[in-house]
Amino acid sequence: MSKDKTQARRETLARMRAEQKAKERRTALLMWGGGGAVILLLVGVVGFYLVDQSSKTSLDAVASASYPGSQHVQTKVSYKENPPMGGEHHPYWQNCGIYDEPINNEHAVHSMEHGAVWITYRPDLPKDQVDILKEHASADYMLLSPYPGLPAKVVASSWNKQLKLDGADDPRLARFIKKYKQGPDTPELGAACTGGVDFTAAEQPIPTTAPSTPAPDPHASESPSATPTS
Repeated sequence: MSKDKTQARRETLARMRAEQKAKERRTALLMWGGGGAVILLLVGVVGFYLVDQSSKTSLDAVASASYPGSQHVQTKVSYKENPPMGGEHHPYWQNCGIYDEPINNEHAVHSMEHGAVWITYRPDLPKDQVDILKEHASADYMLLSPYPGLPAKVVASSWNKQLKLDGADDPRLARFIKKYKQGPDTPELGAACTGGVDFTAAEQPIPTTAPSTPAPDPHASESPSATPTS
C-alpha cells in the first residue's frame, strides 16, 4: 500500500471517529435536554400541587373577634355575628354532641367558652354532606346543628374565631378544628362540655325578658340541671 493511500485511510478513519463522537454528543445532549425538561416539568407540577394544596387548606380567611368570657345573661342575646363567635351567653352550656334541630345560640356560645367548636350548616345541606359533618362532630368538644339563615353552606365557630366554608368536604374544616378546638382563645380551658343542657331551641327557647328566679351558677356546682328555670 502506497504512502498516499495509507494517509488517506487514516484521514478517513479520523473523520469517521470525529463524526461518531459528534453524533454521540448530540445524542447525549438530546437525552440530557429531554431529561432536564421532564425534571423541570415534574418540579413545576409538584410546586403547583403544593401551592394549590396550601391555598385550599389555608386559614387566612378565619375571622377574629375579641369577646371577653364569663358574661352570663338569662335572656335572648342579639349577636353581631351570625352565628355568634363569642359574647354574652346563658349560664348553662349546651352538651357537646350532634343535634338534628337548631339549638339556642346562648347555650352554644357557652360551650365555645369551654373550648368547643360549633359546626353549623344550612338546613337544606345534602345528607351526604351532613354525614361528613357528623364524622367531624363525633369527637369530644364538638357541637353540630343546622342553622337557618346561615351566610355560607357550613360555618365553623370557636370562641373569637370563625370560618365560612364552601361545604362539608372543604379541607379547611379539619385544620380549623385541630387549631381552635380548646385553642389559645378559650376563656375557660378545660371546663366541661357535658353536664349542661341538651334540648333544642324549639323545645325550650331562651326568653326575651329575665326570669323572676335567676338560674343558679352552674360553675359553682359543676353539675347543672338539664332543665334550668326559664
